[in-house]
Amino acid sequence: MGEDVSIRAETPLQDDVRAMVSELNAVMMPLTPPEFQFQLTVEEMAEPSVTVLVARSDSGEAIGMASLKVHDEALGEVKRMFTTPAARGRRVGSRLLRSVEDLALEKGLTRLVLETGEAPGFEAAWRVYERGGYAVCSAVLDYPDSGYSRFYEKMLVR
Repeated sequence: MGEDVSIRAETPLQDDVRAMVSELNAVMMPLTPPEFQFQLTVEEMAEPSVTVLVARSDSGEAIGMASLKVHDEALGEVKRMFTTPAARGRRVGSRLLRSVEDLALEKGLTRLVLETGEAPGFEAAWRVYERGGYAVCSAVLDYPDSGYSRFYEKMLVR
């Protein structure tokens, strides 16, 4: 637990980030019907509207990630939040979420939203978001209100 964790913007087009995306997809696949999964590919994560933040241990190992997708001058979306199993319970997810918020504020955004699963297996994610001050809300952006998704929002204040 004493090890240092650094978080910075990186390209998702590197092997260890691709591996985390694959691991995240493997965790998500069995939890929700495929038509209600809205996963960005690594290539979509590399688009200019998306910034990928990578958490690394002091040895340089990628142990978590989160992305900010900017939708307009006020609205951002938290995407692809993940921490490796070995890093869980060390508040890496909370630190990543705070880093996404700091980046959103730098960009002048005032509201963050996110979509996550509404099924057993997502409890840890809900805890991170709710501890971080996110409130459950109705469907956001163009996501369907399918019953398979849970939506959160947070207003950002400077």
